[in-house]
Amino acid sequence: MKAFHRITIVTGHYGTGKTEFAVNLALKLARENGPVMLADLDIVNPYFRSRERRPELEAAGVRVISSSQACSDADVPALPAELLAILENRDVRGVLDIGGDPVGARVLARFQPKIVQEDCQLLYVLNANRPEVRTAESAIAYLRGIEQTCGLTCSGLVNNTHLCRETTAEEIRKGAALAEEVAEKTGLPVLCHTAETKFLPALSDLTVFPLEIYMKKPWE
Repeated sequence: MKAFHRITIVTGHYGTGKTEFAVNLALKLARENGPVMLADLDIVNPYFRSRERRPELEAAGVRVISSSQACSDADVPALPAELLAILENRDVRGVLDIGGDPVGARVLARFQPKIVQEDCQLLYVLNANRPEVRTAESAIAYLRGIEQTCGLTCSGLVNNTHLCRETTAEEIRKGAALAEEVAEKTGLPVLCHTAETKFLPALSDLTVFPLEIYMKKPWE
């Protein structure tokens, strides 16, 4: 996936793996395009938090800002003032990891007037294995709720279908089929399909964004 936009907002239903995608995207941009900031704005019932990977991110040159600087395990419903640095400093690229439901998307509403003035894209992450969004109709309804809440329009779709350690190429292709159906019904482009590098040979006909798994459960 080519990320031409200065700011990328990553959203989707909780459990879709959007935080994993956001972390990998920030690291890719840091390697290829210089200064990057990752804003962890997933402050409503997050399962994984991108700020948990702060050491790896900052070692790679990604500055991490979050709703709770002092305690990485706290879910504080407040936005960091540093978010303005992403919006106002056009020398950096920004990745915003926002909440996994329309309520979580409210964190962007107050900044919507500034965001729409910037070179920005809102990406919707799909996972065909999430029961609440496993059909095109339910996925679209969820997307529209997020758009209405944050006042932004989605730019493209990312298929991130997985089953954690049980993921297979067939599962990723199942997600690809869902993404294509959503694309057909909405007119949105499918920008990429995410996969660990071990799946690349089996997915050579797809546009794949390679993932390294950073967000792991405590027992993994």
